[in-house]
Amino acid sequence: MLIVGLTGGIASGKSLVSRIFRDLGASLIDADRIVHELLAPDQEAGKEVAEHFGRDILLPDGSIDRRKLGEIVFNDQEQRAWLNTCLHPRVFQVYTRQVKRLSRAAPDAIVVFDAALLIETGFHRKMDRTVVVYADRDQQVRRLGERDRLTPQQAEIRINSQMPLAEKRALADYVIDNRGTREETEHSAREVFSKLREEAREAGR
Repeated sequence: MLIVGLTGGIASGKSLVSRIFRDLGASLIDADRIVHELLAPDQEAGKEVAEHFGRDILLPDGSIDRRKLGEIVFNDQEQRAWLNTCLHPRVFQVYTRQVKRLSRAAPDAIVVFDAALLIETGFHRKMDRTVVVYADRDQQVRRLGERDRLTPQQAEIRINSQMPLAEKRALADYVIDNRGTREETEHSAREVFSKLREEAREAGR
């Protein structure tokens, strides 16, 4: 089994690459999906977050309005640190359980852990390989405006909350450049995955 950490900056194209890797046969573990499940009203983490931030962040059905939560934590470093301390250990616990299950079911699998803050948390050190998806800052701002309807100022705040992409690139085993066309990104992702597949074969010999 080869464990691959996939990361990048917000709106850099990480989700596109994760879908390509999955379509090529990778077993995908999505940190954002894990967070979504942890924040459910019946989960311990969801209850802690609702208690900490108050009822103003709740939707009518009792679930957490992640947009409102994002507005708070991206504008308050202390609140963001609290949320990360609450969620990250739980995310990695779920990840570990999923990897153990996959190792029993498919010991030759390429497991891709898609996590935006993989490097910020230091968890990249537990990966066999790290892949960083790269885009220019102005592209990130534009995509955040189109995708999440954020103003340029809101987009800049969210980008600034993460480690600069240039620093992430320096820690990557592979970099996928997403500054060009979708076709170019897909081609680069396929090339990287081919190399990962070869590494997985070598490791299994």
